[in-house]
Amino acid sequence: MASAAEGAGAPLVLLVHGGAGDVADEGVPRKLEGVRRAAQAGYEVLRGGGAALDAAVAAVHVMEDDDAFNAGYGSVLNVDGEVEMDALVMDGKTLNAGAVGVIPDVRHPIDAARLVMECAPHVLLVGEAAKRFAVARGVEAAPPGALVTPRAQAALRQAVERGDYTMHDTGGSTVGAVAIDSRGHLASATSTGGTSGKMVGRVGDTPLVGCGGYADDTVGTVSTTGHGESIIKTNLAHSIIVLMRQGLSAQDATQRALDELGRRLNNTAGAITLSNKGDVGVAFISKRMSWAYRKGNEMHYGIDPDQHCVEIVQEKEN
Repeated sequence: MASAAEGAGAPLVLLVHGGAGDVADEGVPRKLEGVRRAAQAGYEVLRGGGAALDAAVAAVHVMEDDDAFNAGYGSVLNVDGEVEMDALVMDGKTLNAGAVGVIPDVRHPIDAARLVMECAPHVLLVGEAAKRFAVARGVEAAPPGALVTPRAQAALRQAVERGDYTMHDTGGSTVGAVAIDSRGHLASATSTGGTSGKMVGRVGDTPLVGCGGYADDTVGTVSTTGHGESIIKTNLAHSIIVLMRQGLSAQDATQRALDELGRRLNNTAGAITLSNKGDVGVAFISKRMSWAYRKGNEMHYGIDPDQHCVEIVQEKEN
């Protein structure tokens, strides 16, 4: 049975990504399962009449708790073997945004970012100060080392052995979600552990408005993933919004902005986009990017180029 929100005819959509990068074959099943679970969790919030921001954050929670992804538990490590995370939320109705950078030892950095948006006079807080601010307001802390996984430790060893700290993927990169709710409002939420072997204190693209994400009810909403420094240089999320404002579809704007990044900087990235009409854009110029979205009774998902699977979701009767 349709919820009240669906019955109103609003184009409810919850779209997620689980990171662009060189995902190994053995990691594909967990990636696809994870993004489908995240999309479903966020969509349930929308079906219940919830706000786009609540739905996007709920979807990101699922991936922050899943060590198949590089966010929260499972985050990659800096050169000293520590977890330092970045996150961003943005509300398309108000253009309010909140972000944290290089935040250590919290279970859900996306919650810390939201608290900055709602409780601070600033957009971005970083480091231990960001953690203190968030934990004092109820964000769950994690004991030192609790977010470190064997996979992340192995990735750091490989980076040290290679002498190459530019890789942004260990089977999963930045995670993100975008949503449109029953009132037509948009939101974006993005979370990451960054790049394996990064310098201590490195802030990537994710917490920077217009780079890691953007949301504007008059146009659309975006979450990005990939080589962070290249995303910063091209202001990727906002570049997609600008192209949509010029009349391109969500899909065409996303692909064109990514192609330009690849052409100018010879690096890889991906992005997910929703227009304010609920049109979907999914594109990446990396080897793979896991993604999924729920729209109506359909779950769409993929990870390889040109892969687009569709499942009909059978809702349980109350």
